[in-house]
Amino acid sequence: MDMLMPLVVTSSAFSHGGSIPEQYTGYGEDVSPPFHISGLSSAAVSLAIILDDLDVPLFSAYPHWLIWDITPVEDIPAHIPHGKRTLDRAVQGIAYGRNRYRGPKPPFFAHKPHRYRFSFYALDCFLGADAASDRKTLVKAMKGHILQQGSILGTYRHA
Repeated sequence: MDMLMPLVVTSSAFSHGGSIPEQYTGYGEDVSPPFHISGLSSAAVSLAIILDDLDVPLFSAYPHWLIWDITPVEDIPAHIPHGKRTLDRAVQGIAYGRNRYRGPKPPFFAHKPHRYRFSFYALDCFLGADAASDRKTLVKAMKGHILQQGSILGTYRHA
């Protein structure tokens, strides 16, 4: 399947490569930030988001949030509720946050900021994957269904 133009993902909470405000972290309110998606194809049937900490030793990417089967929209609101099902029909899977957003929370002894990548995928179907799915299961389910993808990177270091 040929991929279309990449998604452009922005947030009013932080800029690409910028610092994620504490309210969106495990040291703050631990609520999901808002996002805006530009260039979304009209062929998109659903969206998926994976939040990974890129700086956890022994892991290439440590998942903090998995959510899929989001109805395609340009604006993803902040404060997505906890639970297996949310945003109409969206499903949140098993990551560090177990069926919820779990924001950045590097260990207090971390000397350098951790990098957090929010990856967005426009898919050609609803996955229908079970809420017990982990990152590996989600990535496998998305294989062959990704029309577009994009990401935004933020950093966080606890003061």
